[in-house]
Amino acid sequence: MAPDLARETPAPLHELETRAHGLAARMPSLLVAARRVSHTVAHGLHGRRRRGPGDTFWQFRHFEYSDAADAIDWRRSASSDHLYVREREWEAAHTLWIWVDLSLSMAFCSHLSDTSKLDRAIVLALAMGELLVRGGERIGLLGGRARTGHGAVSKLALSITRKLADPAFAQDSLPPPAALGQFSECLLFSDFLEPVENLTPRLEQLAVQGVRGHLVQILDPAEESLPYEGRTEFSAPQSGERVIAGRAESLREGFHARMAGHRQALLDELKRLNWSLLVHHTDRPAQQALLACHTRLAGLEHDYRSRPPAEPGDAKLAEWGAP
Repeated sequence: MAPDLARETPAPLHELETRAHGLAARMPSLLVAARRVSHTVAHGLHGRRRRGPGDTFWQFRHFEYSDAADAIDWRRSASSDHLYVREREWEAAHTLWIWVDLSLSMAFCSHLSDTSKLDRAIVLALAMGELLVRGGERIGLLGGRARTGHGAVSKLALSITRKLADPAFAQDSLPPPAALGQFSECLLFSDFLEPVENLTPRLEQLAVQGVRGHLVQILDPAEESLPYEGRTEFSAPQSGERVIAGRAESLREGFHARMAGHRQALLDELKRLNWSLLVHHTDRPAQQALLACHTRLAGLEHDYRSRPPAEPGDAKLAEWGAP
């Protein structure tokens, strides 16, 4: 949980294999959960489709005085007392690249939550993919191949399962470098507890390509509130290093200050890149985070709202950073 304890000491291979097999076995149920969440959120949502240059019919609208006369659809207008203009759908190829942090730290689940950070990240990633595919978008795992249409989400789940079998992904909690094209966005799921100076080069490598990015920071509520008291042992999952606190409650104030400072440093960096941040706690419904993600990607929030970091222990759904 504490970034300074995470040294690159590989976990035993058999532990990684057991973890990979266990999560792979749960993947079908996670995929079902993701589709259930996406169905709940999809009701009443308008997708990312929008008017613009293209050949596909979009909609009719009333003629406005600023429109050219040759834009009038006379056949549609003949059946009404109004003049109508035919609009076309914007058809630039758009791809959303998804990345899920598969490192050991994401397996954390405290007594304050019923699900691990990793399971929630996978459910949100697959559910977001489901919504985007329905809107005609292409999706892909960062560094892999983008797909659209029927089966794209199942292929995304399969790609995540294959990554789980690679021990390297259990140690690396940073998004991989990747060459992406225009009209792309990134949606990154992690706890983002790595030092910001380690994360920044990876984000910059994506941002310099003109890619818009959105970070979803998934935290267990205990990682914000530090609810422990008395003699408590803390361990760094990736290194196995252990620290014993005689009175855990005495660490709370300093821990809160450090988490707030880390959050602010992350927000400052994302503001510089013109990227955004959503904070989601695993004791909150997945539907809330998914709706917030979809709203952001649909472009319904255009203004930048600089908000202070959430108070320690605050279980509010989200704080968006840069647009």
